[in-house]
Amino acid sequence: MSAITWKDRLAGQMDPDWEAEIDQFEAQVELRKQGKLEDKVFAETRLRRGVYGQRYDNGERFDGFATRQLPFADVPTKGPETLWDAPGMTRIKVPYGGVSPQQLEVLSDLAEEYSDEILHVTTRQDYQLHFVHIEDTPDLMRRLAAVGITTREACGNSVRNVTACPLSGVCKTESFDVSPYARALMEFLLGHPDVQDFGRKFKPAFSGCEQEACGLVQLHDAGFIARVKDGKRGFKVVVGGGLGAVPHQAHVLSEFTAVEDFLVEIQAVARVFARLGEKKNRNRARIKFLIAELGIEEFKRLVVEEIKTVPPDPRHTEFLEDLPVTGGAAPRPPQRLDGGAKPPGFDVWHETNVSSQRQEGYAVVTINLPLGDLTSRQGRALADIAREYVGDNIRTSVEQNMLLRFVSEADLPALYSALDVVGLAIPGAGTIVDVTSCPGTDTCKLGIAASRGLAAELRTRLATKSASLDDAVKNMRIKISGCFNSCGQHHIADIGFYGNSRGIDGRRVPHFQVILGGQSRENAAQYGMAMGSVPSKAAPEVVDALTEGYVQGREKGETFQEWIGRLGKRNVRGIIQPFMKVPAYDAQPGFYTDWSDAREFTIGDLGIGECAGEIVSLFGIEVMKAESQVFDAQCSLEEGDYEAAEDHAYRSMLSAARALVRMEYIDVTEDPSEIVTQWKTRFFDTERFFDRFAKGKFGQYLLDWHAKPVPSGDRANAARRVEEAQLFIEASHGCEARLAAEQAALEVPAGA
Repeated sequence: MSAITWKDRLAGQMDPDWEAEIDQFEAQVELRKQGKLEDKVFAETRLRRGVYGQRYDNGERFDGFATRQLPFADVPTKGPETLWDAPGMTRIKVPYGGVSPQQLEVLSDLAEEYSDEILHVTTRQDYQLHFVHIEDTPDLMRRLAAVGITTREACGNSVRNVTACPLSGVCKTESFDVSPYARALMEFLLGHPDVQDFGRKFKPAFSGCEQEACGLVQLHDAGFIARVKDGKRGFKVVVGGGLGAVPHQAHVLSEFTAVEDFLVEIQAVARVFARLGEKKNRNRARIKFLIAELGIEEFKRLVVEEIKTVPPDPRHTEFLEDLPVTGGAAPRPPQRLDGGAKPPGFDVWHETNVSSQRQEGYAVVTINLPLGDLTSRQGRALADIAREYVGDNIRTSVEQNMLLRFVSEADLPALYSALDVVGLAIPGAGTIVDVTSCPGTDTCKLGIAASRGLAAELRTRLATKSASLDDAVKNMRIKISGCFNSCGQHHIADIGFYGNSRGIDGRRVPHFQVILGGQSRENAAQYGMAMGSVPSKAAPEVVDALTEGYVQGREKGETFQEWIGRLGKRNVRGIIQPFMKVPAYDAQPGFYTDWSDAREFTIGDLGIGECAGEIVSLFGIEVMKAESQVFDAQCSLEEGDYEAAEDHAYRSMLSAARALVRMEYIDVTEDPSEIVTQWKTRFFDTERFFDRFAKGKFGQYLLDWHAKPVPSGDRANAARRVEEAQLFIEASHGCEARLAAEQAALEVPAGA
């Protein structure tokens, strides 16, 4: 007699449509195993089901991991590029970050049974499980579906998770609770035929008010800010925001869209995007590029016209008659906290992790999750704690933490003790200690530097001296991405970092680009700019220098962003400059490894440095000019000279391109047309400039600008050009590193 499967056990307990889709996916997995389904076709299928490939040990080996351990005995022997069924990552879509204790228990069980016993909370309120075998994903999906959770369209060219402020419903400054509308949008667009033909992903977000940071709607493809007009509920709607390599601020589509009209409006937006958005060039396929090309006024006109063609659908307004339930009733009555004795550590935790909510006698408790990780044991314990104290009122946040809402204030000491037993009473939530990080090189194929490793190091150092930190520093935010794609949201941090690398005397050295001047308040109202790239191992000292400089030099009431703005980029660069130099390998070999990875970050020895100093390659000398020019572009941008900023940005790309060309053709002149022609022929057309992930994306920036090198004089365009130039220079460094590695491999003697 065969064992009862999860498919049998859960039959009839899932949404019928979800159940059929999972059965279909399971059949596709089997076809792929049999070689009857092309990997390219299957890849799109699995991505739309939330299943990603992932990186192992910096993408090279499977015999050891930076901060995670593979729990399986059957460790693959080939890389994910050649073994389609190597364990990967599953992303779990949770609208507005809301889960019940039962759902949290199931998530915890799945992490233990199929993954590495870690539930990872993302910056978009999803959960991720790593090291999941593809054969396990259909059962994993069924167990989630049985408790009302889906992985569908958590990845792929689709509408991603609908995020919302985790304080929705309890916030003192909100216009109204946006959570039911976030769920309504998710349910309406999930699998909708009008959102299946996008060139790239589409990310929506909701916020209950304009001034706070929780919703971050300005950096989303579509954002909804709650407003009340003449007693009616509605939204200020923005579109075309995004971070990624080149960040865009969202544009206002509508100052007020009534709640009964917002679903048909976003459906029209989706139809316009699907019809007119880029499909062939993925690097320009987000809606932000379409709006930048058309202009917001033309895009508005197209949406208004499209609304007239949207077929009538009762679901556009049906949800208003019975708004989706987005949180359970508070299980305990409100009661004020008394002045009696408190457990050790309670007061420090209470200061940073507890805030009063709109409802009298209740508080919100933030559970500070280092690196966004929650163990299976902690997850099950938290589910039990939630049942006792808050019921279904659990949320995740964009800061990679979890929140318990509707905690009776009198229960706070007992709740603290219960959390402390399972290691979930860590203070410092929302402070500089609470560092945000993407997975980076731990598991992401795009990772360049160890963002989690740096985040862990900064947390440790800052926590050690948190009691002595100046009040002006305590509430600053640090966000880290492993590459330029900004999954760690480094553009909106007080101090942001993103991973890159530099070649020093034939070795690669992990670096982080320093981003300053970002602002998360007012729904991510301002993006920071690059200030310079520093070795990974010097990043903590950079944080110390910046925070100490701010404490000593700020004026009364001056924020960090205001201080940075007052100093100006040249003076701020002066603070960072001493940390940009890489010591010689013999003096400090630790600089040539990354955080949490003891292996040398190298491309092979290309020569031995002379005692008088390092031998610097011709490329290294030439590219310094490009880096100087792009910094001048940043300064011109700050000073309001937008035409000069664009001109400097263009010239910096030309200099970087010339640096590459001179490696092969020393006599190239400084004529822009000759530089571009030689670079295009030698590096772009041959795809030698392309890396595995960005392909020709960054090279296209130079070609586009050279085709029409006329400054616009517009700040947004200038800022974009400066970002593009910075990325072109980074790609040039990467190209030089690959060429150097290839040359080194050719020079290895036979049999060595």
